[in-house]
Amino acid sequence: MAGIRFDKGTLYLEGDFTLKELDNAASEIPRIFRRNKVATVDPGGISKLDSAGAALWEEILLLAEHTEGTTVLPARPEIQAVIEQFRSRQDKQTEPPVEQGWLEQIGAAALRGWQSGRIAIQLAADIFYWAFVGVFRRGGQRKGSLSQQCVFLGLDALPIVALLSFVIGFIIALQAGVQMKAYSAGIFLADVMSFALIREFSPLFTAIILAGRSGSAITAEIATMKVSEEIDALRMMALDPVRYVVVPKFHAVSLMMPILVAFSILAAELGSLLIAVGYLELDLGVYLQRSLMVLEPSELLVTFAKSVVFAWLIVIIAAHQGFQVQGGAEGVGRATTRSVVASILAIIVADAIFSLVYL
Repeated sequence: MAGIRFDKGTLYLEGDFTLKELDNAASEIPRIFRRNKVATVDPGGISKLDSAGAALWEEILLLAEHTEGTTVLPARPEIQAVIEQFRSRQDKQTEPPVEQGWLEQIGAAALRGWQSGRIAIQLAADIFYWAFVGVFRRGGQRKGSLSQQCVFLGLDALPIVALLSFVIGFIIALQAGVQMKAYSAGIFLADVMSFALIREFSPLFTAIILAGRSGSAITAEIATMKVSEEIDALRMMALDPVRYVVVPKFHAVSLMMPILVAFSILAAELGSLLIAVGYLELDLGVYLQRSLMVLEPSELLVTFAKSVVFAWLIVIIAAHQGFQVQGGAEGVGRATTRSVVASILAIIVADAIFSLVYL
């Protein structure tokens, strides 16, 4: 039977500390700590110990930690071995992590960037391969997935793209028209708006809108599938996740992006037309004729080609961030944020490269 004896500040533990013998000890020991000043705990008299006794011993250690000035003596070696076998508390103190210097932080960031870039390039290669193969072999994809993604990524995005393009065209034409009117050069607004909208603003702003709307949705969908282990389930069914999930989105964005840019150009030109006719008092026919005169097929070709490249960047970055997600719902949110930021940055850099090459 488990024996407990308190004498002159020392709590003596004696006898068998087993499940059948602990009824009184389990209730008596906390009472002793509450009513008396326990200076020492001596487990030297314990003759037998099981898992229940080890659990009670951990409770005694916890009471001793919360009692100032209490010393716990070591148990006999054979009893201590049983305690170590069943213990759940870790007394070993882990060393605090060493703070990295600025050079180490730069190196670690560069290494993470290199590894992430390598994975993104591998993913892009898989996407382009399966996108090409998927044109000729539809196996491994859901039936009707392309039309579904065209509606979601393209048709549903048309109203917001048209509205924002109209507002942007209206604002740019207003700012430029104020200056041109001061120098009686309002007719040149048609030239400025045609070049600016077709070469830069329409494809750039359409891509940014698509990155915030559709890119974030792609990342959230893939990240949620990754967190809920649906990606692993696809692999278990011998379905390539890139081919099954990403390629329909890749095809849909490649088809719909030039269409969205075309509507963006028309909406922005309509906004600038209101300024030209209403504020600068230009003739409608003259303004439209002037706008069409400065257009060349090569300009539209470069614009649509650039828009397709932007669309590819959005899908690749969104898919990469989705597949690399870690954690639960919080990880999905972080991946979505990184996807939008990285997509917009990549679009702006790519637009700068196009501008340098085709000027």
